[in-house]
Amino acid sequence: MPNPVLNDKSFREASRAGWAAPDGATQYNPGINDGPGSTRGQMTMSGTVTATGALFAILLATAFFGWNAVKVTEGVRTGFPGWILLAILGGFALTMLLRFKPTLAPVLAPVYAGVEGVIVGSISHVYDIAYKGVVVQAIGATLGVFAIMLFLYKTRIIKVTDRMRRVVGAATMGLMLFYLASIVLNLFHVQVPFIQSASPIGILFSVFAAGLAAWHLALDFDNVERYVAAGSPKYMEWYAGFGLMVTVVWLYLELLRLFSKLQRR
Repeated sequence: MPNPVLNDKSFREASRAGWAAPDGATQYNPGINDGPGSTRGQMTMSGTVTATGALFAILLATAFFGWNAVKVTEGVRTGFPGWILLAILGGFALTMLLRFKPTLAPVLAPVYAGVEGVIVGSISHVYDIAYKGVVVQAIGATLGVFAIMLFLYKTRIIKVTDRMRRVVGAATMGLMLFYLASIVLNLFHVQVPFIQSASPIGILFSVFAAGLAAWHLALDFDNVERYVAAGSPKYMEWYAGFGLMVTVVWLYLELLRLFSKLQRR
């Protein structure tokens, strides 16, 4: 699912809660740091890396629980926990709450990571049952894409411009609306075939979606770097980690779908 969280507009709006400077400003008065867990103080790159790492550690831990929640008998899936739907709804609610209340990120981002881990773990196990080895492939590809995009961004081979933001943002919005439309159509038993099909069009669609998620990583890196430089509030470290996690999970799920299609060819 496309990332609605860590983009230029949302990061700007999120910062306003503790940032008195007008849009486009590059200076921030950090105020007093009350110590660990404080939402005062100044956002740093090391703090953002630490927060992001903590969120992924939580996600991986709960993914193990989600994986084991799927019942398997002699290599065949015999049960899927119905409460996963509640986890999905809860994850969506947390996303919306964090989107509009970023000051709660130090508390709610870890909760979201735990919920997301359960969901990702259960989905991964279902795919692994149907397509052996696809989860390992998707994890490896996700790590590879992340490393490549970080390298391309840090070496400025990829330069994030306003035009790039507009193009990627418009494409993401279009993809999000398409996914929402397909969910609505599915309620009326109308399937959009190439989302799941292994046809050439279906594979190209998954390549496009995964590629869009990869480009979003560059935008995410740029947002983090710019707002650290601007001295955004301390709680934005957790908000930034939350946004990066949303993009990485989106990328992983798109790659999982892509590799499952390739196995069916």
